[in-house]
Amino acid sequence: MRAMTTVFAAAVTAVLLVGCAGSGGLDGDLTDDWAALPPATAFTPAAGVCQAADFTDVVTLASYEPVDCAGPHRVETVHVGAFPVERANAPAGGSAELRGAFAECDTRATGYVGDDWRAGRLRLSVALPSGPGWAVGSRWYRCDLTELTTVEAAAKVVVRSGSLRDALKGASGLRLGCQQTRGAARRGEQTLDPVECGRPHDAEFVGVWRAPDTAYPSRDADSVPFYAACRSLLGRYVGVPDDAELRFRSGVVVRLPGAGRWRVGDRGVRCYLWLSDRTVAASLKGAGPAGLPVRTK
Repeated sequence: MRAMTTVFAAAVTAVLLVGCAGSGGLDGDLTDDWAALPPATAFTPAAGVCQAADFTDVVTLASYEPVDCAGPHRVETVHVGAFPVERANAPAGGSAELRGAFAECDTRATGYVGDDWRAGRLRLSVALPSGPGWAVGSRWYRCDLTELTTVEAAAKVVVRSGSLRDALKGASGLRLGCQQTRGAARRGEQTLDPVECGRPHDAEFVGVWRAPDTAYPSRDADSVPFYAACRSLLGRYVGVPDDAELRFRSGVVVRLPGAGRWRVGDRGVRCYLWLSDRTVAASLKGAGPAGLPVRTK
Protein backbone atom coordinates (compact mmCIF):
# COMPACT_ATOMS: atom_id res chain seq x y z
CA MET A 1 0.00 0.00 0.00
CA ARG A 2 2.86 2.37 0.91
CA ALA A 3 4.47 1.69 -2.51
CA MET A 4 1.24 2.48 -4.39
CA THR A 5 0.87 5.78 -2.47
CA THR A 6 4.41 6.81 -3.38
CA VAL A 7 3.89 6.04 -7.06
CA PHE A 8 0.59 7.95 -7.12
CA ALA A 9 2.18 11.07 -5.50
CA ALA A 10 5.02 11.02 -8.00
CA ALA A 11 2.57 10.77 -10.87
CA VAL A 12 0.53 13.73 -9.62
CA THR A 13 3.69 15.80 -9.27
CA ALA A 14 4.72 14.95 -12.81
CA VAL A 15 1.30 16.00 -14.15
CA LEU A 16 1.47 19.32 -12.29
CA LEU A 17 4.92 20.10 -13.68
CA VAL A 18 3.89 19.23 -17.21
CA GLY A 19 0.77 21.34 -16.84
CA CYS A 20 2.80 24.37 -15.72
CA ALA A 21 5.20 24.00 -18.61
CA GLY A 22 2.44 23.67 -21.09
CA SER A 23 0.58 26.75 -19.81
CA GLY A 24 3.34 29.22 -20.81
CA GLY A 25 4.85 29.41 -17.29
CA LEU A 26 8.08 27.74 -16.26
CA ASP A 27 10.01 26.17 -19.09
CA GLY A 28 12.50 24.32 -16.95
CA ASP A 29 15.24 26.97 -17.38
CA LEU A 30 15.22 29.21 -14.32
CA THR A 31 17.79 31.69 -15.70
CA ASP A 32 16.35 32.91 -18.98
CA ASP A 33 13.16 34.55 -17.65
CA TRP A 34 14.96 37.45 -15.81
CA ALA A 35 15.61 40.72 -17.64
CA ALA A 36 19.32 41.36 -18.12
CA LEU A 37 20.80 44.00 -15.81
CA PRO A 38 21.78 47.18 -17.65
CA PRO A 39 25.52 47.62 -18.14
CA ALA A 40 27.36 50.00 -15.79
CA THR A 41 27.53 53.48 -17.27
CA ALA A 42 29.46 56.64 -16.49
CA PHE A 43 27.67 59.60 -14.95
CA THR A 44 28.73 63.16 -14.18
CA PRO A 45 27.31 65.06 -11.18
CA ALA A 46 25.90 68.55 -11.62
CA ALA A 47 27.25 71.81 -10.19
CA GLY A 48 25.05 74.27 -8.32
CA VAL A 49 23.12 71.52 -6.51
CA CYS A 50 23.30 70.29 -2.93
CA GLN A 51 23.45 67.02 -1.01
CA ALA A 52 21.54 66.23 2.17
CA ALA A 53 24.12 63.62 3.20
CA ASP A 54 27.55 64.37 4.61
CA PHE A 55 30.50 64.77 2.27
CA THR A 56 32.27 61.63 1.08
CA ASP A 57 35.45 61.70 -0.96
CA VAL A 58 34.19 58.88 -3.21
CA VAL A 59 30.79 59.21 -4.90
CA THR A 60 28.81 56.37 -6.47
CA LEU A 61 25.77 56.68 -8.71
CA ALA A 62 23.68 54.94 -6.02
CA SER A 63 24.69 57.52 -3.39
CA TYR A 64 24.20 60.54 -5.65
CA GLU A 65 20.96 62.21 -4.55
CA PRO A 66 21.05 65.95 -5.38
CA VAL A 67 18.56 68.26 -3.65
CA ASP A 68 17.50 71.87 -4.08
CA CYS A 69 19.88 74.13 -2.16
CA ALA A 70 16.89 76.09 -0.85
CA GLY A 71 16.10 73.16 1.44
CA PRO A 72 18.15 71.56 4.24
CA HIS A 73 21.51 70.21 3.10
CA ARG A 74 25.09 69.61 4.23
CA VAL A 75 27.09 69.95 1.01
CA GLU A 76 26.95 72.30 -1.99
CA THR A 77 28.72 71.50 -5.25
CA VAL A 78 30.26 74.66 -6.67
CA HIS A 79 32.07 73.18 -9.68
CA VAL A 80 32.65 69.91 -11.52
CA GLY A 81 35.93 69.50 -13.39
CA ALA A 82 37.42 66.66 -15.41
CA PHE A 83 40.65 64.68 -15.56
CA PRO A 84 42.03 63.62 -18.97
CA VAL A 85 39.92 60.85 -20.49
CA GLU A 86 42.98 58.75 -21.24
CA ARG A 87 43.94 58.50 -17.56
CA ALA A 88 43.65 54.84 -16.54
CA ASN A 89 43.30 55.22 -12.77
CA ALA A 90 42.02 57.79 -10.31
CA PRO A 91 44.82 60.06 -8.98
CA ALA A 92 46.25 59.09 -5.63
CA GLY A 93 46.26 61.36 -2.60
CA GLY A 94 49.22 63.71 -2.71
CA SER A 95 49.62 63.38 -6.48
CA ALA A 96 50.20 66.39 -8.72
CA GLU A 97 46.90 65.66 -10.47
CA LEU A 98 44.87 65.76 -7.26
CA ARG A 99 46.65 68.92 -6.11
CA GLY A 100 45.81 70.45 -9.47
CA ALA A 101 42.15 69.51 -9.01
CA PHE A 102 42.14 71.12 -5.57
CA ALA A 103 43.72 74.29 -6.96
CA GLU A 104 40.96 74.54 -9.58
CA CYS A 105 38.31 73.91 -6.92
CA ASP A 106 39.94 76.58 -4.73
CA THR A 107 39.67 79.17 -7.50
CA ARG A 108 36.13 78.18 -8.44
CA ALA A 109 34.91 78.17 -4.83
CA THR A 110 36.34 81.65 -4.22
CA GLY A 111 34.53 82.95 -7.30
CA TYR A 112 31.34 81.18 -6.26
CA VAL A 113 31.09 82.71 -2.77
CA GLY A 114 32.55 86.11 -3.72
CA ASP A 115 35.73 86.04 -1.60
CA ASP A 116 38.34 83.57 -0.44
CA TRP A 117 36.17 80.80 1.03
CA ARG A 118 38.61 80.59 3.96
CA ALA A 119 37.40 84.03 5.08
CA GLY A 120 34.23 82.27 6.18
CA ARG A 121 33.25 79.26 8.24
CA LEU A 122 33.60 77.01 5.23
CA ARG A 123 35.49 73.90 4.18
CA LEU A 124 36.32 72.95 0.60
CA SER A 125 36.68 69.28 -0.35
CA VAL A 126 37.22 67.31 -3.56
CA ALA A 127 35.22 64.17 -4.36
CA LEU A 128 36.07 61.56 -7.01
CA PRO A 129 34.20 58.76 -8.81
CA SER A 130 34.23 55.27 -7.34
CA GLY A 131 36.47 52.54 -8.75
CA PRO A 132 33.67 50.98 -10.84
CA GLY A 133 32.64 54.44 -12.02
CA TRP A 134 36.18 55.17 -13.15
CA ALA A 135 36.33 51.79 -14.91
CA VAL A 136 33.33 52.68 -17.10
CA GLY A 137 34.58 56.13 -18.03
CA SER A 138 33.86 58.64 -15.23
CA ARG A 139 36.71 61.18 -15.12
CA TRP A 140 35.18 64.02 -13.11
CA TYR A 141 36.10 65.63 -9.83
CA ARG A 142 33.58 67.47 -7.71
CA CYS A 143 34.27 70.67 -5.72
CA ASP A 144 32.13 70.70 -2.57
CA LEU A 145 31.68 73.40 0.08
CA THR A 146 30.40 72.75 3.58
CA GLU A 147 29.41 75.27 6.25
CA LEU A 148 30.99 74.66 9.68
CA THR A 149 30.19 75.81 13.20
CA THR A 150 33.79 77.01 13.54
CA VAL A 151 37.09 76.70 11.69
CA GLU A 152 38.75 75.51 14.90
CA ALA A 153 39.45 71.85 15.66
CA ALA A 154 36.01 71.28 17.19
CA ALA A 155 34.21 72.12 13.93
CA LYS A 156 30.89 70.45 13.14
CA VAL A 157 28.94 70.49 9.89
CA VAL A 158 25.99 72.87 9.74
CA VAL A 159 22.75 71.72 8.13
CA ARG A 160 21.92 74.89 6.22
CA SER A 161 19.17 76.09 3.87
CA GLY A 162 20.02 78.44 1.03
CA SER A 163 22.84 78.52 -1.49
CA LEU A 164 26.36 79.72 -0.72
CA ARG A 165 26.54 81.56 -4.03
CA ASP A 166 27.79 85.15 -3.32
CA ALA A 167 27.58 84.41 0.42
CA LEU A 168 30.83 86.29 1.13
CA LYS A 169 30.38 89.20 -1.28
CA GLY A 170 29.40 91.53 1.55
CA ALA A 171 28.68 91.41 5.25
CA SER A 172 27.74 87.90 6.30
CA GLY A 173 27.33 85.86 9.43
CA LEU A 174 29.61 83.32 7.75
CA ARG A 175 32.56 85.72 7.78
CA LEU A 176 35.38 85.33 10.25
CA GLY A 177 35.82 88.50 12.28
CA CYS A 178 36.54 89.35 15.89
CA GLN A 179 37.47 86.52 18.22
CA GLN A 180 38.06 85.83 21.90
CA THR A 181 40.87 83.46 22.78
CA ARG A 182 40.73 80.85 25.48
CA GLY A 183 43.19 78.23 26.62
CA ALA A 184 46.98 78.36 26.86
CA ALA A 185 48.39 81.86 26.43
CA ARG A 186 50.96 80.78 23.87
CA ARG A 187 50.89 81.32 20.14
CA GLY A 188 49.08 78.64 18.22
CA GLU A 189 47.61 77.00 21.33
CA GLN A 190 44.62 79.25 21.87
CA THR A 191 41.13 78.34 20.82
CA LEU A 192 39.33 81.16 19.01
CA ASP A 193 35.66 81.82 19.70
CA PRO A 194 33.81 84.29 17.43
CA VAL A 195 32.28 87.34 19.12
CA GLU A 196 30.65 90.55 17.93
CA CYS A 197 33.29 93.23 17.43
CA GLY A 198 31.38 95.57 19.75
CA ARG A 199 32.03 93.23 22.66
CA PRO A 200 35.41 92.88 24.43
CA HIS A 201 37.76 90.62 22.51
CA ASP A 202 41.47 90.07 22.06
CA ALA A 203 41.83 88.68 18.51
CA GLU A 204 40.62 89.33 14.97
CA PHE A 205 40.86 87.58 11.63
CA VAL A 206 43.10 89.60 9.28
CA GLY A 207 43.25 87.50 6.13
CA VAL A 208 44.59 84.44 4.32
CA TRP A 209 48.18 83.85 3.27
CA ARG A 210 48.73 81.38 0.45
CA ALA A 211 51.84 79.45 1.33
CA PRO A 212 54.26 78.13 -1.29
CA ASP A 213 54.23 74.48 -2.27
CA THR A 214 56.65 73.28 0.38
CA ALA A 215 56.79 70.41 2.85
CA TYR A 216 54.35 70.57 5.75
CA PRO A 217 56.06 72.18 8.76
CA SER A 218 57.06 69.66 11.40
CA ARG A 219 59.30 71.81 13.66
CA ASP A 220 58.97 75.25 15.22
CA ALA A 221 61.69 76.53 12.90
CA ASP A 222 59.61 75.45 9.88
CA SER A 223 56.75 77.70 11.03
CA VAL A 224 58.75 80.93 11.14
CA PRO A 225 57.87 81.97 7.54
CA PHE A 226 54.18 81.41 8.27
CA TYR A 227 54.23 83.75 11.27
CA ALA A 228 56.20 86.35 9.36
CA ALA A 229 53.70 86.26 6.48
CA CYS A 230 50.71 86.51 8.81
CA ARG A 231 52.35 89.42 10.64
CA SER A 232 52.68 91.26 7.32
CA LEU A 233 48.99 90.65 6.61
CA LEU A 234 48.23 92.00 10.08
CA GLY A 235 50.13 95.21 9.37
CA ARG A 236 48.25 95.84 6.13
CA TYR A 237 44.90 95.04 7.73
CA VAL A 238 45.35 97.45 10.62
CA GLY A 239 47.33 100.05 8.69
CA VAL A 240 50.61 100.02 10.60
CA PRO A 241 54.18 99.70 9.28
CA ASP A 242 55.47 96.21 8.61
CA ASP A 243 58.71 96.81 10.45
CA ALA A 244 60.65 95.58 13.45
CA GLU A 245 58.21 97.26 15.83
CA LEU A 246 55.20 95.36 14.52
CA ARG A 247 55.84 92.40 16.79
CA PHE A 248 55.62 94.80 19.74
CA ARG A 249 52.20 96.02 18.64
CA SER A 250 50.43 92.65 18.45
CA GLY A 251 50.89 88.93 18.61
CA VAL A 252 49.68 86.66 15.83
CA VAL A 253 47.75 83.41 15.68
CA VAL A 254 48.38 81.18 12.66
CA ARG A 255 46.00 78.45 11.51
CA LEU A 256 47.47 76.09 8.91
CA PRO A 257 45.40 73.48 7.09
CA GLY A 258 45.77 70.01 8.58
CA ALA A 259 48.49 67.73 7.25
CA GLY A 260 45.93 65.72 5.26
CA ARG A 261 44.55 68.81 3.56
CA TRP A 262 48.07 70.06 2.88
CA ARG A 263 48.76 66.75 1.13
CA VAL A 264 45.89 67.27 -1.33
CA GLY A 265 46.97 70.84 -2.09
CA ASP A 266 45.40 73.22 0.44
CA ARG A 267 47.95 76.00 1.03
CA GLY A 268 45.65 78.63 2.57
CA VAL A 269 46.76 79.85 6.01
CA ARG A 270 44.29 81.78 8.17
CA CYS A 271 45.89 84.66 10.09
CA TYR A 272 44.67 86.49 13.22
CA LEU A 273 46.01 89.39 15.26
CA TRP A 274 46.23 88.66 18.99
CA LEU A 275 46.35 91.19 21.81
CA SER A 276 48.05 89.35 24.64
CA ASP A 277 47.83 92.28 27.05
CA ARG A 278 44.38 93.79 26.58
CA THR A 279 40.96 93.59 24.96
CA VAL A 280 39.21 96.02 22.63
CA ALA A 281 35.54 96.56 21.78
CA ALA A 282 35.81 97.44 18.08
CA SER A 283 37.37 96.09 14.92
CA LEU A 284 40.98 97.14 14.39
CA LYS A 285 40.68 97.13 10.60
CA GLY A 286 42.27 100.36 9.37
CA ALA A 287 42.75 101.60 12.95
CA GLY A 288 46.35 102.65 12.28
CA PRO A 289 49.12 103.17 14.85
CA ALA A 290 46.73 104.81 17.32
CA GLY A 291 44.58 101.70 17.40
CA LEU A 292 47.52 99.34 17.64
CA PRO A 293 50.25 101.21 19.53
CA VAL A 294 53.68 99.80 20.30
CA ARG A 295 53.57 98.07 23.66
CA THR A 296 56.07 99.31 26.20
CA LYS A 297 55.80 96.35 28.57
